[in-house]
Amino acid sequence: MKPLTVVIPYSPKPFFEKTLLSLTKSALIERVVIASLEPVHFRMDRCHVLVTGPLSPPETLSLILSGIRTKYLLLLPEAQQISIEPKGLERILEKAESTKAGLVYSDFYDENKHSKTLHPLNDYQPGSVRDDFDFGAMILFSVPAVRRALKKYGVIPHVQSAGLYDLRLKVSIDHSVYHLQEPLYSVIGKVGAIHELSPLQDKIFAYVDPRNEAVQKEMETVFTDYLKKIGAYLPSSHLGHFREDEQTPKSFPVECSVIIPVRNRKETIAEAVKSALSQETDFSSNVIVVDNRSTDGTTAILSDLTRQYSNLKHIVPKRTDLGIGGCWNEALQAEACGRYAVQLDSDDLYSSSHTLQKMVDMLRHGNYAMVIGSYTLVNSRLEEIPPGLIDHREWTDENGHNNALRINGLGAPRAFNTHLMRNVGFLNVSYGEDYAAALRICREYRIGRIYESLYLCRRWSGNTDAALSIKEANQNDAFKDKIRTDEIVARQKMLRERELE
Repeated sequence: MKPLTVVIPYSPKPFFEKTLLSLTKSALIERVVIASLEPVHFRMDRCHVLVTGPLSPPETLSLILSGIRTKYLLLLPEAQQISIEPKGLERILEKAESTKAGLVYSDFYDENKHSKTLHPLNDYQPGSVRDDFDFGAMILFSVPAVRRALKKYGVIPHVQSAGLYDLRLKVSIDHSVYHLQEPLYSVIGKVGAIHELSPLQDKIFAYVDPRNEAVQKEMETVFTDYLKKIGAYLPSSHLGHFREDEQTPKSFPVECSVIIPVRNRKETIAEAVKSALSQETDFSSNVIVVDNRSTDGTTAILSDLTRQYSNLKHIVPKRTDLGIGGCWNEALQAEACGRYAVQLDSDDLYSSSHTLQKMVDMLRHGNYAMVIGSYTLVNSRLEEIPPGLIDHREWTDENGHNNALRINGLGAPRAFNTHLMRNVGFLNVSYGEDYAAALRICREYRIGRIYESLYLCRRWSGNTDAALSIKEANQNDAFKDKIRTDEIVARQKMLRERELE
């Protein structure tokens, strides 16, 4: 028997038969299973139509798996035109055999009538637990590994959209996931780089879009079960509030500081500073701007504002290697920093003059180590843009600290207990530093949430995640996966140690 069974969803589009021809030419393929919602007829050899639902529900996956007799399953999750490179299937099978991996995937080419460009993918690591991790258009599963995983960890649960996610996570527990850094096929007709803001924006905010709520709850359920199986699940009873005896007896110059790291934002920095200075509170506050050696006139604007406002502190660090996280550390360690520190990005605004009061009230009365509000997406003219309010209602007090490992962010604005953050610190980077800090905090402490809009978040070409190339997007994704890897390992270690106590 040949080693490969191919599974692909049916498409009525003209390219589909071309893709089938590309696959059936291979002497390594025993048969191609076409998952279709209704009967269709093909006269190609080795093609078998399976009338069933979408690929992800457990009923479909179980039906497919029960009929496979080959050692490997080559899954094409979406119906799109692909062309296998010469010896491409031989290479992926060879790597599967030599590594004994449970899952193998490879780089590919983006191809259109004008060009053929490399589309690299990220390596898989223990923290690559996002449900949208990009495996490309072709994934090779070891069928014995799949069957062992399902026998040991249970069948795929009754979900509609999270079946493949569940299968991948279960296989990854005891089997490696191998990334073959070679382009073994082409995806024809798709754009290879992220050139426009809106598609990336759709991806960034998909997990908080109310239209995706049912899907995201399924993903959360599957992921929570996975954390339990790998010994990284934290029950909510494990978490504590930030206790009074953990507060430092040291006095602070003010009750709260607004922290604004900035580099080269002359168009928006004055608006941001004035938004912070206009806050109405029943406590003392100041604004600390860490000017990371701006070269565009930002420094002069801040110097002028500092002369006008005594409670504006303008810090220019001596170090030249600081990212946003490093600038936060400078502000936290400054003598002027207050008991609480609240975030404001240099191109954003608070939505009203009461944001600071609401954030600090919750920190005080809830005794939280961190509080996160909600924000509204706006364009450069401060006009609301879709999806509008980002309130992270997927968060729950019972499981938010676990689900935080699956999603890509926790929201804004963010407020911290300064004493705790001086000990925890931020990573000296300009992407993911806030996410890493929040994961570290919710490992041990409860995070408070405010679900009304407190913040206006500009989406424009100046954003750090706008108009990214594939390489840049991969770097960002890999870094957050590394943050998750470190946090999962830390939680596993902490739980093991507590079991020994």
